[in-house]
Formats: sequence, structure tokens, C-alpha cells
Amino acid sequence: MPVNSFENYPMGWKPDRSRLKRPYYQSIAQLLEQDMKDGYLSPNTKLPPQRELADYLDLNFTTITRAYKLCELKGLIYTIAGSGTFVSPNAANFITISAIKEENQCIELGMVHSFEQTNYMINDTIKKVGHMANLDRLLGYDHPDGFVHHKQAGLTWMNQFGIHADLNHISLVSGSQNAIAIALSALFEPGDRIATDYYTYSNFIELAKLFHLQLIPIIMDKNGMLPSDLEYQCKKTDIKGIYLMPCCSNPTTIEMSHKRKQEISNIIKQHNLILLEDDTMAFLSAGINTDYNGSLYQLIPDQSVYICGTGKSICSGLRIAYIVYGEPLAKRIQNALYNINVKTSSLDAEIITRLILSGKTNEICKTKIELAKQANHIFSTYFPHLPSFGNPLSFFRYIPLETGINAAKYEDELNAIGVRVFSSNRFITSSDKKNPGLRISLSSTKDLDELKNGLQIVSNYLQI
Repeated sequence: MPVNSFENYPMGWKPDRSRLKRPYYQSIAQLLEQDMKDGYLSPNTKLPPQRELADYLDLNFTTITRAYKLCELKGLIYTIAGSGTFVSPNAANFITISAIKEENQCIELGMVHSFEQTNYMINDTIKKVGHMANLDRLLGYDHPDGFVHHKQAGLTWMNQFGIHADLNHISLVSGSQNAIAIALSALFEPGDRIATDYYTYSNFIELAKLFHLQLIPIIMDKNGMLPSDLEYQCKKTDIKGIYLMPCCSNPTTIEMSHKRKQEISNIIKQHNLILLEDDTMAFLSAGINTDYNGSLYQLIPDQSVYICGTGKSICSGLRIAYIVYGEPLAKRIQNALYNINVKTSSLDAEIITRLILSGKTNEICKTKIELAKQANHIFSTYFPHLPSFGNPLSFFRYIPLETGINAAKYEDELNAIGVRVFSSNRFITSSDKKNPGLRISLSSTKDLDELKNGLQIVSNYLQI
């Protein structure tokens, strides 16, 4: 078909042919990504069929196929069999928080740290581990999923969260992010759909893109994910899994009620979903929230992967998390763990184990909870009129903005005047950007005075 016949033909995307250069497939992929970043291609926009685009550009069909494949591998586009190829949600946003670096010195209210001023509390334990008579046994490949006493200490720690499992169904991994990656690679295939909160953990969104998984956003209220919407979506489409942060959802701070956990678990059982329960913040609820009655895992253990990181509760630099899984999932989880990790640091695990068994972790958590109380009180003095809901001890807070506001613009402008915050754009799983807002970390400044300075700047900027 002559190229000119496409000049007035409606197409979802018409790249500028004058900007093409060899190799053409890379050039097409770059133009597609740039048009996403520049706002010319919105999330879920349907792209031209490959043959149609090949005819328009007067290029070989396989060139377009390679360009689309390259974009798919980068998480920029996704394909639905029989429907076509579409722009991915968040394709234009690089939202991985841990990878962001700033050249200017800002007050850190973006990335959620772990009240690092408490790290001195583990110094003595580190020294004792360093003087172990048989230290060398921790330095090899033995026990790739954790020594027996490391696993037992983990079960002791998680007993307060209602986790009861045997040693064959728990493994040590290198942090919560690593645990999520292991679970996704083990239990899901490219194209699978996972239900998640409308706003959720940004690095989970990025991992889902990396594994070519489609996220299905579910509406939330103050008690967590709405069962009615989850049920509706399960009937509407083929959903394989569900990802939840029940004790302090990131970024909204929502704490799921026990009744809501029961309702959601019933739907999970009915539709045979795989639950990924990211419960790193459970220490802020167990024994504190009177409505807390344990994890979802205890309600549906055979369909669950329970993730309990120690980065926020104990020490962010010791990359240890516990992953607990039901028998039907065990073999796949263990196989993925061995192939992805080979071995999690037994040296770090030994430090965490000694902290747990000595009771030092309780002292560390108590100190962090006290700091969280003070930080949340400070936040409320600067933003007294914000709605009160969510976990009151959260290490971060969420400031809702008016509908239609570009939250990313607020993030950029605050960064320019010396405070780094993160906008809701980093956490959204839908192309429909409802309820925009800013997530404010309360646990990342060097002290509470610096937190006050940062919050004052944010308050003045927002004029709240």
C-alpha cells in the first residue's frame, strides 16, 4: 500500500518518519517511548497493528515486530490476544523509588527509611557475631534457604502475627522486595492478572512490569480493598493472584479491618486466587490495634505467600525477610529461591536471629514506635485538617489533593525548593488518576527537627 494513503488515515500512533534512523526497530522503540513521556500517548491507548504500522512507515513487518517486542520487554506496552497492543499504565513514569538519586541536597520526605537513628542498638550484637568461634560456617553455600535456627527464630518473631508453620514452609530471603520477585517468578506467567489496591507499593508495580504481569486495580475504602469490587473484577476477568499490604498499605496508610480480611479471604478461596501478603508493617498493628487478629495467611494458608521483612522493624541494612508458603506452592517457591538467590546472607541472618532470641528486637521496635508517635504528632500539627484514618503509627502519611491536580508537578516543584516527596503517580495502578495526593515520609530525616523543617516547607507550599 502506498505510504501517502495513510496521511489522513486514523491510527492510534503515527511516528514522525523523518526522525527514523538505523537500526529502525530501535529508533521506532525510542520514538514510542518518547511520545509516552511527552504525553502524546496516554496509558491504555491502542497502538496500530504491526502490519498497518509497517505499511505506514514503508518498513518490513519484522522490523515493527522487533520494535514492539523491545517495548514489551521494557514494560512500555502489553498485548491482549484478539484485542491488540496497548500502552501500559505508568509506562511513562520511572517510579522505582530506591533507584532515584538527586544531585541537589533535599530534606528527605520521599523514600521511606526506618528511623535509622536506632541502628546503634544493634552494634553490640554485630560485634558478638563477628567474634563467633565458628563464624566461617556462615560464609559458605550451606543451607541456602536458611539454617534451622534462623528459620526457627523467624517463626518465633512471626508468632505475634498469627503465623504458624513448620520448617519446611519457611525460607530466608534478601528482603521483602526479593521475596516479592521470587513469588512472582515462581507462581505467575507473563500476561497473568493480579488484583491489587488502586494505589499500591511502587516497586511492586515495577516488578509486575518486569515480569509482564497485568495489574487489576481494586477500589478501596478506609477498611481496605472493597470485597464487592474484587468480586466484580474476578467475575469480569481471569484473575490469578492478589497482592495486599493489610497493616499499612503503601502509600495510603490504610489498615485492613479483621472483618475485611475475612471477607477478602472468602473471595480468594472462592476464586482460587494466590495471595501475596506483604506484611512488613505488621509490628505497627500487632498488640496495638485492638481490631488486629492476625494475618490473612492464617485464614487461607494453602493459597498464600506471607512476606515479613525486617527492614522497617529491625534494620534496613540487614537484608533479611521471611517468606512463608502453603504446601501447594512450596516446590515452586523453593525452586525459584534457589535459582534467583543461590544463598541469602547467613551472616545477616545470624545477627537478626540473635536480636530476636535476645529480645533486643522488642526494644528496637518499641523505640521506633515511640519515634513514629512523635513524628505523626508533628505531622498532625502542620496538617490538622486532614482526614484521620489509616495506621496511626505509619512511617509515612498521605496528603490528598483536589481532583484534577497534577500531583507529579507538585512533586517536582517541592523538590526544586528543597524537599523531596513522592506523588500518587508513582503508586497508581490505573490510567484513571482519581484521588491524587502526596506521600510524605516521616522516618527518613536525621532527626525530628529536620522533619519539622521539611513539613513546614510542604505546608507553606500547599497552603493547608
